[in-house]
Amino acid sequence: MTGPTDTTTDTTADGAPVSVPDAATTGDSLPETAAPSVARTVTDVLQPRNVLLAGMLGIGLAAAGDWTGLPWGFLGALCAGLIPAGYIEWERGRGTWGDRHVVDRTKRAPIFFVILGSIGTGSVVMVLGNAPIGILVAMLALWVMTIGLLAVNTVWKISVDASVASASVALLAAVHSPWWLAAYPLTAAVCWSRVALGYHTVAQTVAGAGLGAATAVAYAFV
Repeated sequence: MTGPTDTTTDTTADGAPVSVPDAATTGDSLPETAAPSVARTVTDVLQPRNVLLAGMLGIGLAAAGDWTGLPWGFLGALCAGLIPAGYIEWERGRGTWGDRHVVDRTKRAPIFFVILGSIGTGSVVMVLGNAPIGILVAMLALWVMTIGLLAVNTVWKISVDASVASASVALLAAVHSPWWLAAYPLTAAVCWSRVALGYHTVAQTVAGAGLGAATAVAYAFV
């Protein structure tokens, strides 16, 4: 993973690689070089696996109404976030990708298929185990969201990080309390960090956040 003093490689909407120099190579002053460092911290701390771990545990707890929902929440986090993250690290070890961001959108399809298979398997386990309906609906919503991400990614580099951050807040608001919508500044922070680091445009993060927010629509039919 590139550090705050490296040159970041990104791609345009059609997948062509471009270089985004940081402050160390452009000679910016100290106040201006602080932004990439903060953005790097935000994007690393609020990466999908961490957001899903916290979010799915919260959804499981709220869906069950007591601690018995935590194992189901962890299963959701495992299938939606931890297993896909492990797959990315495995491919990194093989030299397939440089870091978890997989900046070339043309190489992202395998990740989405792993996520779909993992979430699908977890959903089956939840059905067989009579998991609380709230956590199951959340899983199915994330599965549909992933299909959307895969479809858009074939032509445009939509932000997965923004989508996951937004979906987690929206789902918590739907299954637990609308007050969770107050956490949307965290989603905005993720969007800002992706743009600041040159991984996405503003439009790509806004589209990702919008797709993530749409996952809560599933609860209108429960």
